[in-house]
Amino acid sequence: MSYKAEYIWIDGTEPTAKLRSKTKILADGAELPIWGFDGSSTNQAEGHASDRVLNPVFSCPDPIRGGDNLLVLCEVLNIDMTPHESNTRALLRPIAEKFAGQEPIFGIEQEYTFFDGTRPLGFPVNGFPAAQGGYYCGVGADEIFGRDIVEKHLDHCLAAGLEISGINAEVMPGQWEFQVGPVGPLEVSDQLWIARWLLYRTAEDFNVSATLNPKPVKGDWNGAGAHTNFSTKAMREDYRAIISACEALGEGSKPLDHVKNYGAGIDERLTGLHETAPWNEFSYGVSDRGASVRIPWQVEKDGKGYIEDRRPNANVDPYVVTRLIVDTCCTGLEKDDLV
Repeated sequence: MSYKAEYIWIDGTEPTAKLRSKTKILADGAELPIWGFDGSSTNQAEGHASDRVLNPVFSCPDPIRGGDNLLVLCEVLNIDMTPHESNTRALLRPIAEKFAGQEPIFGIEQEYTFFDGTRPLGFPVNGFPAAQGGYYCGVGADEIFGRDIVEKHLDHCLAAGLEISGINAEVMPGQWEFQVGPVGPLEVSDQLWIARWLLYRTAEDFNVSATLNPKPVKGDWNGAGAHTNFSTKAMREDYRAIISACEALGEGSKPLDHVKNYGAGIDERLTGLHETAPWNEFSYGVSDRGASVRIPWQVEKDGKGYIEDRRPNANVDPYVVTRLIVDTCCTGLEKDDLV
């Protein structure tokens, strides 16, 4: 007997990386080996030295093929087994290990938009639908488009054992969201990449494409983000640590350091309109969706909890955003002697 292992990796496309995958047939019971691929076809090598290495780091049941088949997320390595320059997971690992004692956890809200050809699903062939407002968490065929795909994707994520915590329709027709977490920085990032792959693969069966474009439709329409919820043990116990984390995110050059790594096209989405703060300003506030960082009202009331960084784009690399937040906030908490 044998089983199918779908090797999945993040390529070197800029400014936004793409997911790639291919299938390896393995003998029943065989462990997942390293594998190779043509890096010259994925923007990760030149043709005269094209070999790159796939190193399995996370696997889960394949809910599409079923049986004993697996989805296998891989880090990309050079042939000397060093991390490839596109391997952002390798940069997160030492930061996650350094601050593991603070017990950082994340929940990431992944927004995305379905497209039918060149138009968002639910948009008429000519012109535009009714203005946004009734679509968010809506119900009914006049306001909701793609629910069958969304439900199938949710089932696939649950069958894969991912820490999916919810779904909802978003502000624009054909726009949806799923949430991953709360889990640690490496875990949330690995699982978000797998959930993205499953989203694309599920939509493929419906002849629909899913995009993480942060501003899929120009004009008076909401963009698509990846709002990132974060806490440490101290933050889950003491409101002073909540404020310390917010202050750390706003200190010195940190706001720009983060924003420039929060996804391509961020200036198109973070305009100060459509529930965003301007990309070049930093603010935080309780229950304020127009702030860079929101403190939920119940966190202020309870005097402990988490914060929501509302700046990351839908197309952000989760390995990058979790690394930056952990490094900045956990360093700030140490400096303020709150750990």
